[in-house]
Amino acid sequence: MDNVLLITNSINCRKSEMTYNPKSEFLNVIRQRGFFDDCSNLEELDNSLMKGILPAYIGFDATAKSLHIGSLIQIMMLRWLQKTGHKPIVLMGGGTTKVGDPSFRADERPLLDNSEIETNISGIKEVFSNYVTFGDNPTDAIMVNNAEWLDNLNYIAFLRDIGKYFSVNRMLSFESVKSRLDREQSLSFLEFNYMILQAYDFLELAKRHDCQLQMGGSDQWGNILNGVDLNRRIIGKQVFALTSPLLTTSDGKKMGKTQSGAVWLNANLTSPYDFWQYWRNVSDNDVGKFLKLFTELDLAECDRLGSLEGSEINEAKIILANEVTSLAHGKEQADKALSTAREVFVEGRQSEGLPILSVTSDSLMEDGYPLLQALVQLGLVSSGKEARRNLLGNGVRVNDIVETDTARMLSLEELRKSAKISVGKKRHAIVQLEK
Repeated sequence: MDNVLLITNSINCRKSEMTYNPKSEFLNVIRQRGFFDDCSNLEELDNSLMKGILPAYIGFDATAKSLHIGSLIQIMMLRWLQKTGHKPIVLMGGGTTKVGDPSFRADERPLLDNSEIETNISGIKEVFSNYVTFGDNPTDAIMVNNAEWLDNLNYIAFLRDIGKYFSVNRMLSFESVKSRLDREQSLSFLEFNYMILQAYDFLELAKRHDCQLQMGGSDQWGNILNGVDLNRRIIGKQVFALTSPLLTTSDGKKMGKTQSGAVWLNANLTSPYDFWQYWRNVSDNDVGKFLKLFTELDLAECDRLGSLEGSEINEAKIILANEVTSLAHGKEQADKALSTAREVFVEGRQSEGLPILSVTSDSLMEDGYPLLQALVQLGLVSSGKEARRNLLGNGVRVNDIVETDTARMLSLEELRKSAKISVGKKRHAIVQLEK
């Protein structure tokens, strides 16, 4: 059993139990701003950070054409890593996406082919250039694809050289797997291999790029510790694990989702205006926390803004929306979103900054364009069913007039003038005839 990977709790440093005060700027930043959950060998990691540039990575599977704001904590951790003098490694899961991470999922992810994965990676790459600097300097970020080493693995050799270090008993005890089995939901052998491949990623990055730290969400804790132990056993290298809390909003909802779907980081999937609006409309109770996590404002200012009440908290939300949008899409887009919001909500005017659906003459029916279809196409609702529910519940307005007719058609005259469509008080868009 000595050669089988057994992970003990001796290297687990729970935030609630931690009394050690780190010396490194990076660890101080992530603790003070709310990124810290667990860490292995905290004091030794702190010493390594103090000695010089430390390369660290976070992995992102290419399951969609963009990351959404649920990944923003990890992206900001890479940004702070670089800002405090260390080297970020962005690992794209071109290989592991073909397997699918089973962590805390109720079912198996749909399998994607190589073409879909490459398309998704291209979309995701666009996000990172806004948060970290890539290049050839010592602290410049690099982007690596684990398909480089996973696609050509010799299965028998991999089982012999790597698989012998993993205890199936231990793997079955991981909460990410156990929760699936406890609910009597199928876990394929393909998915079960994911944690071994993730550990192997850490080993390859340590050998190829001297990577010393893997970061991720708290649901990845067991998987990351596998990689820590595998590095020690295969190449005798000490590496570290560091996780962030899984973030939910103050009402218990998972970050990244809204009524109309995910809030994507790519502008072609979620417009900068809609992105800005998401942050402008967060709960009052989340403002201070989100300012610390998703902006670079001084901590004292984050606390001050987060403590505001009544109408004053709305100004804090505008600052939050401006700062987060500036990082994701640039200051120009943030300023444009703010200007659009003022025109729509304060001055009551339509604005070019709103999402726009341009319909062609060929797509018109005899009496116009279906409002239900426009609502779905604009992303104001996630489905025709939700569109009908909003219409019947007095939640939809056309040019600021409540509309309840589920068969409502936008007339040619309305489309020529551009029709403003609203769902609730916060979601607005324009439908117009293509010019």
